Amino acid sequence: MASLSKPDAPRFDVDVFQNEYLAQGAREVNAIVTVTATGGGTSGGRPLGAAAPGPGTAVVLVIDCSGSMEHPNTKMRNAREATAAAIDTLPDGVAFAVVAGTNRAEDVFPGNGTLAVLDPYTRVHAKEALHRLKPSGGTSISTWIDRARKLFDAHPGTTIRHAVLLTDGRNEHETPADLQRALDAATGAFTADCRGVGTDWEVAELRRISSALLGTVDIVAEPSGLAEDFRAMMATAIGKQVADVALRVWTPANARVTFVKQAAPAVEDLTGRRTEAGPRAGDYPTGSWGDESRDYHVCVEVPAAAVGNEMLAARISLVLPGPDGTTEVLGQGLVRAVWTDDLASSTRINPQVAHYTGQAELAESIRDGLEAHRAGDLDRATARLGAAVRLAHASGNEGTLKLLRKVVDVVDAREGTVRFRKNVSEADSMTLETRSTKTVRVKK
Repeated sequence: MASLSKPDAPRFDVDVFQNEYLAQGAREVNAIVTVTATGGGTSGGRPLGAAAPGPGTAVVLVIDCSGSMEHPNTKMRNAREATAAAIDTLPDGVAFAVVAGTNRAEDVFPGNGTLAVLDPYTRVHAKEALHRLKPSGGTSISTWIDRARKLFDAHPGTTIRHAVLLTDGRNEHETPADLQRALDAATGAFTADCRGVGTDWEVAELRRISSALLGTVDIVAEPSGLAEDFRAMMATAIGKQVADVALRVWTPANARVTFVKQAAPAVEDLTGRRTEAGPRAGDYPTGSWGDESRDYHVCVEVPAAAVGNEMLAARISLVLPGPDGTTEVLGQGLVRAVWTDDLASSTRINPQVAHYTGQAELAESIRDGLEAHRAGDLDRATARLGAAVRLAHASGNEGTLKLLRKVVDVVDAREGTVRFRKNVSEADSMTLETRSTKTVRVKK
């Protein structure tokens, strides 16, 4: 374990779990890196480079107001109530705005191209302005993302910048390239949680947005559940007080990073998000932190060596860029490689690595199974979801197993023997797909 945080700052601890022993000629080194942050969120510690919740925190609520939001008409009413609940959850001092999203983005409050600061006066007037959220027009999500980015840019005093994006449909009135352009411009500027209400939106589309903006994606099948979900999102958002933290991976000469994935609390592949950070080092974004713990799976390919040799395969650091171009190291851990002719040592799989490899396979099995079902390949769908049941059962992922049971009848969970249910609801299928990447920690 290593933590280099200052005594009066949030503490970042880094633990590395691996089997460092390799057989002669082996080159692949796997490690699970557990990062735990304490004192920077709900525990009330002083954050790094930001003030306590309130000043330094900004939130933009982007609400789908396309024509489909009036079917049923309770959907728009629930969206207004949820937005009001979010505003009530945020503490005074937070900068905020409300945006109506259609085939364009319109500032609903404060309505002047910038953010308002929450206080008793703005809280009342913001909730009054929610009556202007009325369904009409189409859906062009790139304009929503662009508007949120410009609002954050107009309030440069904030370090924690978080958006909520709610939609009930597909991004039908622009091209995928339009959306990608907006995501490229917004990446690193703010984080965003995405929510789909009902069942007429695309999971892959919202996941693409939440992944690029280092947030979460989830389904709210019934509009009546929006208010509770928005309250929970805001409570989490105001607990984030350390922004723009990166996982820096240094490797020695002739070694290379094969992949870096967040493994818990959800699977997220960060490999393609690497930015160079000096000789043989790369940074992988992790977003904003409060009091929480996350696991990362790092795989490194090293030069093969003879029995008895050992080397530092990677140095993992948590880093925070400073405004003056400097970088503060918050925590650090080492990944080792030792070559041995002891078969028992070199073939032993670290339980953390094995567990999260299985969790990634679980998510892939669910995705493949649901895609096969949509394509009409019932045999493949049953086989892949059966594999998912087996993996969920073996790893103790009861949440995912419960969702799987709504889609398949489980004959034998241990063996993964299942039968596809008839008349599976779209809500159950989408909930399983949306939450398929959620993982559980290694059982003690």
